[in-house]
Amino acid sequence: MEGLLDHLLREELTALGGVDLAVSEFIRITDQVMPRRVFTRIVPELLAGGTTAAGVPVHPQLLGSEPDVLAANAARLAGLRPDGIDLNFGCPAKCVNRHRGGAVLLDEPELLHAIARAVRQALPNGVPLTAKMRLGVDDRSRMLECAQALADGGAARLVVHARTKRDGYKPPAHWHEVARIREAVAVPVVANGASWTLADALQARRESHGDDLMLGRGAVADPGLPAALRAHDLGLRPPALAWAALAPSLWSYWQRVQAKVAPKHQAGRVKQWLHYLRRTHPEAEAAYLRLRTVHAPHDFGAQLAAVLGVPLGVD
Repeated sequence: MEGLLDHLLREELTALGGVDLAVSEFIRITDQVMPRRVFTRIVPELLAGGTTAAGVPVHPQLLGSEPDVLAANAARLAGLRPDGIDLNFGCPAKCVNRHRGGAVLLDEPELLHAIARAVRQALPNGVPLTAKMRLGVDDRSRMLECAQALADGGAARLVVHARTKRDGYKPPAHWHEVARIREAVAVPVVANGASWTLADALQARRESHGDDLMLGRGAVADPGLPAALRAHDLGLRPPALAWAALAPSLWSYWQRVQAKVAPKHQAGRVKQWLHYLRRTHPEAEAAYLRLRTVHAPHDFGAQLAAVLGVPLGVD
């Protein structure tokens, strides 16, 4: 989720509970081995034991199409002792696909196998390799072949976004196809896509015939969703994350953004999160409308503090 769910937002979402594992936004690999600073810039958790402050492991994700180059980068990345490394075959973005990255490679299962095999062989035994895929490029005719290619190549777990590249993010998600993939491979399979609510997540489980889910935009729009799902699994009444409980996370996020993001982009980053939160919190709608035309960091911070009820000068 490039440009949205980076390390700044990962810290806030994992602090709210219910998340077992996070995967970074993709690290684009072309024709060279990246310096370590590229990995630690995108995944700074690597400098802190590979986890967020809440103790949630973060797997760096690599995206590319050259097996040997991906393998060399994975080997260098392994030196930073990540909890695992992920491969991206799920991104549907045209700007990525036209450079032979992401979901466009799902028309070439033999290449998927070669990439997974090369990367697996380059990694120490203690570093698991996982992969994310979609159901195909234009149709689902090769989804089982792709899943088997990745599993046979050495991926220890597959995350399957239950739509094709052509589908993009349009509803519906075809979770029942994830069940077919689960039956076809001998590794764990995680369902992904279109889980915006607890009801969606439970339906995804039923149709995919599995309990494991990866949440993306749904967790950005409802940061309480992972904890609600965890409570459901424990037989507890799923809690609703009140706006008052979320406000400190928004303010903390603003502080992180100010420290790490160029001033001209700071307000936009918070407004982007507020835009997603409008789906679940009426207060976010009011805040978004109030802040939509505010751009200067000082003015934006003052307005945000007023919206959230944070006294100025208090972090």
